[in-house]
Order: sequence, then structure tokens, then C-alpha cells
Amino acid sequence: MVEAGKTVRVEYRGTFEDGQEFDSSERHGKPLEFVIGSKQVVPGFDAAVAGMELNEEKDVVLQPADAYGERNDQLVHEVKRDQLPKDAEPKVGMMLMMHHENGMQFPAQIVEVKDDNVKIDLNHPLAGKTLHFHLKLVEIQ
Repeated sequence: MVEAGKTVRVEYRGTFEDGQEFDSSERHGKPLEFVIGSKQVVPGFDAAVAGMELNEEKDVVLQPADAYGERNDQLVHEVKRDQLPKDAEPKVGMMLMMHHENGMQFPAQIVEVKDDNVKIDLNHPLAGKTLHFHLKLVEIQ
């Protein structure tokens, strides 16, 4: 049985409520590896794997609070177009890597393009979504 501090490898398939797949270990070509209780994955995923046995499979549903959180409208900002990289024309849906003054990088998605300004969304793309996972624990180290 898996417990905190153990390194695990998990095959998974993540879908939205309508069944559309948003991610899978198959897409990455290998199982997801992480340490239970280390906050390397969202809390609900970690909790779902904790207590599983080798080769056990299960289906779980994660509400936003246990996944990527609720959407926060305060994380949508307008920036001047000249503050964006010059190497690509901004388009709705484009992802940018933003730099915080402390050196951290984080993704932002362009949600609106105007003549002089661009609206960017700093919410995680899966924020506010209920996520379904099929899990299979394939290794415990």
C-alpha cells in the first residue's frame, strides 16, 4: 500500500465531464512519477493514489478545490502589446511564459487582442474545472 514519502508511478487518463481527454500518461509515453505527499501533483490526485495497492485501478472525480482551484477573475489583466515578445503576433488562445520579478516563470493565456492592448489570463487552464481520472498504480519504489 502506498504511503507518504513513497515514490510511485501511475498510468492515468484525465477527462472533462463530457468525456473529452485533456491529458494522459499514454500521451507522454510513460507513467507519471511523483512522491506521495510532496505536493508535486494536485491535492486530489495525490490523495487518490495514497492508499492504493500495486496494480490497483480506480476512477476518481476531482472538484476544482482538489485540483487547480476555482477561476479567479482578478488574474485576468490587460497589458500593452509592446510588453509582449516581438517574435510572434499575439492571437487568442496563445500561451506565453511570463516572468515574475522574483525570477519565477508562469504561463499566461491570451484571451483578447485589441489594437494597443492584450488581455491575458493567469489562471491555470484547468482552474474551475471538474476533472475525472482513471488511475492505475504501476510501481511503488
